[in-house]
Amino acid sequence: MSSSASICIFCGARAGKLPVYGQAAAETGQMIADMGWRLVYGAGDIGLMGEVARAAQAAGAETLGVMPTHLVRQEVAKCDLGQLILTETMHERKKVMFMNCDAIVVLPGGGGSLDEFFEVLTWRQLGLHAKPIILLDVAGYWQPLVALLDHVVTEGFADGSMRGFVQVVPDVAALKVALTDGLK
Repeated sequence: MSSSASICIFCGARAGKLPVYGQAAAETGQMIADMGWRLVYGAGDIGLMGEVARAAQAAGAETLGVMPTHLVRQEVAKCDLGQLILTETMHERKKVMFMNCDAIVVLPGGGGSLDEFFEVLTWRQLGLHAKPIILLDVAGYWQPLVALLDHVVTEGFADGSMRGFVQVVPDVAALKVALTDGLK
């Protein structure tokens, strides 16, 4: 396992309804720092994005934030990161985040997080990468998505191997194990 691994976090720019979402984001940031990894994320200082970044920074992790210029005010760009990259488009943001990571973790989030997840999953299906993709299923948040992925396979729109490209873990302790194993 590389102690200098970079973990890309896709997650909400909102906090969500349950306090456990923010707690899991903070625990994830802490765990990334504890493992000596770098956080790569969307550069926001609000919602779960802000929680994961603040916790990672407070624990000493290196941080790389990537944000399109049109979201700097809306997502409140976190300007005290180790590195902040401003892009022109959302697509460029995803590409830069992906190119600068060794694994992808998806915490609860909305449409943007789903977009990011499906893009890296599609790239994996096409054989463009072999990076671990992990859903942190806080309080069962991702169960409807897991059911949808199973449905897509059952209905013949994807090979069964697609499900093998996505790991689902219930908590940060299991996430740590999955990342440690996946980065070997």
